[in-house]
Amino acid sequence: MRLMGLDVGSKTVGISVSDPLGWTAQAVEIIPIDEENEVFGIERVAQLVKKEQVAGFVIGLPKNMNNTEGPRVEASQHYGKLLQQRFPDIPIDFQDERLTTVEAHRMLVEEADISRAKQKKVIDEVAATFILQSYLDRHGRLVAKLK
Repeated sequence: MRLMGLDVGSKTVGISVSDPLGWTAQAVEIIPIDEENEVFGIERVAQLVKKEQVAGFVIGLPKNMNNTEGPRVEASQHYGKLLQQRFPDIPIDFQDERLTTVEAHRMLVEEADISRAKQKKVIDEVAATFILQSYLDRHGRLVAKLK
């Protein structure tokens, strides 16, 4: 059983999954969404949940640097509610994701030999991986820690 990490944006959701033992996170894909038109890609998430045997969700919570919550936090929490409605038996937790996109950009610039155009295409996957890896590092092994 695996955990799925999600980096929720207004146009895409970056997806990562843990290895079966819950030690490492790997990027999976980016799901296009359209918040404005209430298109959230939940059916694609459902396909990945089945394929990867997901036992829990970890959603990035993009708090402000001063620890306040803004509209993106509300959007991530709303996405969590949508997942809870679709998957009532799969627990959901949130992970503070401040600076994960900055870290992802830095890693892509310093360590990956890819163009800026390619970076834009993969940044959400990498951010989702950072979110999930931070969660795994903070909690240790898998799902027993999920609410």
